[in-house]
Amino acid sequence: MATGHTDPRRRERILAAALDLIAEEGVAGVSHRKIAARAGVPLGSMTYHFTGIDELLLEAFTGYADHVVAVFERHLADAATQEEAREAVTDLIHTLSGGPRRDLILVQELYTLAARREPYRALCVRWMSRSRALLETHFPPDTARQLDALIEGLTLHRALDDAPPERSLTRQAVRRITGA
Repeated sequence: MATGHTDPRRRERILAAALDLIAEEGVAGVSHRKIAARAGVPLGSMTYHFTGIDELLLEAFTGYADHVVAVFERHLADAATQEEAREAVTDLIHTLSGGPRRDLILVQELYTLAARREPYRALCVRWMSRSRALLETHFPPDTARQLDALIEGLTLHRALDDAPPERSLTRQAVRRITGA
């Protein structure tokens, strides 16, 4: 194993390993020892880089939330009209629901933590604010809030449904909320 001086990506590997482990075993199955083994780093690296498991998990989930916001940005960036924005939201829902099962699990694990613990709740609030701000570049604030909830709900339903609804149903829901 490389030392910290020759391993500048060690912290990032630890965070990635934590998310992978959460996706496989849930937050309850995560420990410093398991993360270190998954990341291929000495156990001592865990306490060198993080004050505790909560700091590590919060930073890992923050990085994950940043990733999802970047997906929102990519989908909404080129929309010049409301109709293009509606189609971008439809695309976003289908991209998120068709993504890796890992992502669905990570979101649900984060929401469970957020329901019980304030730092994770605050992270979710920041994440929702950022998502809504992106939606508000195309829609009024109340509509953006409703769309954000629709995106979350339809993504979950589509990901878990054995026969997910067609794109036309998603498009219809988006149009209904946006008053089209």
